[in-house]
Amino acid sequence: MLFCIFLLTLSPANLITDMTDLRFKLFFCSLFVSINFLFAQTTWYNPLSCDTPYVNGRAWNVEIGKSFSRIPDRFQSIMPASVWGLSKNSAGLSVRFSTTARSLTIKYTLATDGSVYRNMAPLNHSGIDLYATDADGNQYWIGNILKYRFGKLPSDTITFEFPEINIPCFENRGLEYELFLPPYNTVTSLSIGVPPNSDFRFYHQSAERPIVVYGTSIVQGASPSRPGLMWTNILKRKMDYPIINLGFSGSALMEPSIFDALSEINARAFIIDPIPNCYGMGDEIISRAVAGVKRIRQKSDAPILLTESGCSVDSVLNPNVFKEYRAGDAKLYQAYLQLKSVGVKNLFYMSFHDIGLNTDAMIDGIHPNDIGNALYAKAYEKKLKEMLPEDVAYKRYPPVRQRRDGVYEWLPRHNEVIRLNHTTDPEILMIGNSITHFWGGKPYSNNYGGDAWNKFFGKRRVTNMGFGWDRIENVFWRIFHGELEGCHPKHICLLIGVNNINHNESEEDVSDGIVALAKLIRERQPLAKLHVIKIYPAKNREEIIKRTNDLIAQKLVCDDYTDLVDLTSFLTLHDGSGKIDESLFREGLHPNEKGYAQIAKGLKKYLK
Repeated sequence: MLFCIFLLTLSPANLITDMTDLRFKLFFCSLFVSINFLFAQTTWYNPLSCDTPYVNGRAWNVEIGKSFSRIPDRFQSIMPASVWGLSKNSAGLSVRFSTTARSLTIKYTLATDGSVYRNMAPLNHSGIDLYATDADGNQYWIGNILKYRFGKLPSDTITFEFPEINIPCFENRGLEYELFLPPYNTVTSLSIGVPPNSDFRFYHQSAERPIVVYGTSIVQGASPSRPGLMWTNILKRKMDYPIINLGFSGSALMEPSIFDALSEINARAFIIDPIPNCYGMGDEIISRAVAGVKRIRQKSDAPILLTESGCSVDSVLNPNVFKEYRAGDAKLYQAYLQLKSVGVKNLFYMSFHDIGLNTDAMIDGIHPNDIGNALYAKAYEKKLKEMLPEDVAYKRYPPVRQRRDGVYEWLPRHNEVIRLNHTTDPEILMIGNSITHFWGGKPYSNNYGGDAWNKFFGKRRVTNMGFGWDRIENVFWRIFHGELEGCHPKHICLLIGVNNINHNESEEDVSDGIVALAKLIRERQPLAKLHVIKIYPAKNREEIIKRTNDLIAQKLVCDDYTDLVDLTSFLTLHDGSGKIDESLFREGLHPNEKGYAQIAKGLKKYLK
């Protein structure tokens, strides 16, 4: 504003020769003021603003506190100095949030300018990378078309702008974002800016058990073109599991303190990938690997994968280096055989050939480029599916998240369900969509049948695992991602499918999907009594729902632990028409208090 006043008060003889010049200067001043006004009105959010930081991808989030480090301070005295220094880099860390904003500004500061990394693009070692997921669970990368500015000094604020973002579906829900942080620099501050009056919410990472990766510079993030293309971040997006990146450039030497730290983590699986750093240690590779795996096994029975080096693929013209890496691989394989011989269970191995790099996949013969990181991720995804065979996706309904419903947030509810099932050891699990969600109970949310819920369940320990707008594929995701772990229910009720029917999917597909879900639940909770509830009738959909239910009855195998529950007669007219009794529904789909009381009446004999 002061600049505009200065322009307008200069001598007319020197600046303004006619009205055209004056109009131009007034326009320029108006534009300058508008831009500054809009920037000043940006609302800024800091992921470190609460006691539990909104930082994803680390195992000790609360203990580490308000920084972007990867290891707690108590390890400093026992960790190698190089490992401790590199733990301040934000490799594999991300910030997740949702917003309805159509433009975003990311500003952050770093400890160094990263210029020492000659084998790495600036956008990777010090840049950020943004991905989005729409309300139906589809993932997208967001380019910013050169709208970023690095500073000249390490202390300068770096700015990335994303000015025009399209929202492809459920516009009122906005998008869920994941912001990947620089893998080879230390983030000292970070803020996300959105226009005023935009809905905005940070997310904590999933409460499920993570995949933990220990390794070298290749794990830490050398050397794709941007952070999202690190193989650990590719794998995270493809498998949708939390991943803890404990890669330490040039410093993965399998010291005992490292395995002490790893053993503290309640992991889904461990990946041990140190050979690119310790290939020349000879028999010490064997002793350190054996001791490390045994240390983890003292506290965890999670699958452990030992990985050979993918380095040095130019074996014809550079044979000596190639032989050195393969010699290190051979020592690791001896460690694997030794561990197997003494009865270590759930131990896996990935060879140099399994990784499958080629000369186009490298930048310097040691570090993979974008092609190489994609090959690494592909190899690890294949191996993890072998290690976690229970998570083989049902092809028609591959697991996916969603956030279609505006009355609650899907991922936080998922985390709360995991917490409840681990801490309350519920007697009954009620799995479903909004029809179950809005009945009542915990986790708390809007409910339309709370009195009927309280009267029916009383003091019994029940987890309401209904999620508004869920479809079959969303329940698959939730089961794959930990919602049935940590508890021993006596009864599990499954009611799902009406949203798939409303999405115009075939009766065959929907019935097959429900039967496949029932099979998965039986595998995860073999001692619980599973009650598969036929889809409740809905206004003007009674016939297609009946046909789908008839197919479920034909396909579902019932036994002492599985039965099929039909509550249709409790919700329909008694005139033989099969039409719903509208007095029991809010709008023809969701029951009201009276309708939920009818459901409780029908369920009573099953949940004894």
